[in-house]
Amino acid sequence: MTANSHSQTIAITLGVALFFAACGFDCRADTAETSASMPIGAPLSKPRPDRTGKERIGKASFYAKSFSGKKMADGNIMDPHDNNAASRTLPLGTIAKVTNLETGKSALVTIQDRGPYVHGRIVDLSPATAQNIGITRAQGIAKVAVAPIVVPLPDGGVKLGSAATSEDVRIASLIKKDKTSRISRW
Repeated sequence: MTANSHSQTIAITLGVALFFAACGFDCRADTAETSASMPIGAPLSKPRPDRTGKERIGKASFYAKSFSGKKMADGNIMDPHDNNAASRTLPLGTIAKVTNLETGKSALVTIQDRGPYVHGRIVDLSPATAQNIGITRAQGIAKVAVAPIVVPLPDGGVKLGSAATSEDVRIASLIKKDKTSRISRW
């Protein structure tokens, strides 16, 4: 082996080693840690919190009956008759208006959980909220707009979302007072 080919072999080996080292856990889809803590097909990286307050369009689904009575990410028990919701990116405690783009019906929700873990879906709604905005069990999902009204900030403050109206803020403050014992911080 010549010195030049030896140098090329070392360079290729180092390149491959650096590639796999840079991947870290994200390259190992079949680890026990990943499969035990997240549903199949869920992304391996944790999404960044979306504190922009901007409206997002996507698909909404609703919690399955099996989630009723189980603990949500904020520590509260999931009540299928409450206006709770799950988002992978909106901070816990966010109050948002969810509008079904097919029916035009909307409802205010409080983000209290994480999910959905299905590609293309941006929010999971309680069954009562889903029904109120016209998502039927037979339908399962609907195209929605999720417009944050009040977004909690890491320093304990809040940011008004781009869709916040004075009436929405008034209603959100009533929701906050009603759920003070259930939301650890705004």
